[in-house]
Amino acid sequence: MKAAMQSRYGGPEVIEVRDIAKPVPQEDEILVRVVATTVTLADSAFRKADPVIIRLFGGLFRPKMTILGDAIAGVVDAVGSKVTRFKIGDAVYGSVGPNLGGMAEYVRVKQDGAIVLAPDGVELAPLAGLAYSYLTAMPFIRDEGQVGPGSKVLINGAAGSIGAVAVQLAKHFGAEVTAVVSGRNAEMVRALGADHVIDRTQRDFTTARAAYDVIFDAVGKSGFAKSRDALKADGIYLTTVMSFGILWDMLTTRKGPKRAKLATTGLRPEADKLKDIEVLNDLLAAGAVRPVIDRRFALAEIVEAHRYVDSETKAGDVLVTM
Repeated sequence: MKAAMQSRYGGPEVIEVRDIAKPVPQEDEILVRVVATTVTLADSAFRKADPVIIRLFGGLFRPKMTILGDAIAGVVDAVGSKVTRFKIGDAVYGSVGPNLGGMAEYVRVKQDGAIVLAPDGVELAPLAGLAYSYLTAMPFIRDEGQVGPGSKVLINGAAGSIGAVAVQLAKHFGAEVTAVVSGRNAEMVRALGADHVIDRTQRDFTTARAAYDVIFDAVGKSGFAKSRDALKADGIYLTTVMSFGILWDMLTTRKGPKRAKLATTGLRPEADKLKDIEVLNDLLAAGAVRPVIDRRFALAEIVEAHRYVDSETKAGDVLVTM
């Protein structure tokens, strides 16, 4: 089978499509023929080892995870002898787990992992991007931010893959949502439910004073110190980007009143992810959440896909189809 692999850290050119052996599922695993996966800012960070703290998880001198890709959508190709949740031919989607490996034509997943049957009547490929974005956004919005009816929430990077889902989830929970995007994406985030839109090229959201219960920086571009004054007295600043700075902010603000938080969503227990991906099927059925697709690339175009993600101009998910 073909897989997109890296043996060193660096730019998009370190990713190479290689032929490797097709995996064989263990007794409690399924083998999924991947229809689509997604390239995310997290993939870019793991590819570059930037920020440097990533080396503590991904390998100090060279990548431990040679095949990137966390979320997939595909069809069950084979099942282990003890598998009861799935059968050959099932359309499925979800997360392959913290060891990654989804950027390949086939991938093994434990049957009790964070993978579910795809809902009927929904295009399969976009669910790969949605699975990643949702499994990242939901813990921030629901758990860390405790967003609920009447919450005033600002989402920085609201047109990105995580931000676009965060807008939808915050609205679903009853919040008043302010989306920070470039002007060209204003109508897109309004269509997703944003009540207010700030064009980041025209206005700095951090100049607000005591305006928001939650600031969710879905692209890690602001920082707690800069955003502090825009928070209400008991406000919470959230960021998706791990750094020594945010770890220090979490340590020094843990007793409040204004707090900084980071959630390592990719390292959550698989059982917790599974529960959430099951909730996502309900949200899809209710029309509360929908995928937002920017571009699609073939696996042979994986370098171009990474370059596009590195450009930080995408609006929604970047899919890679097999």
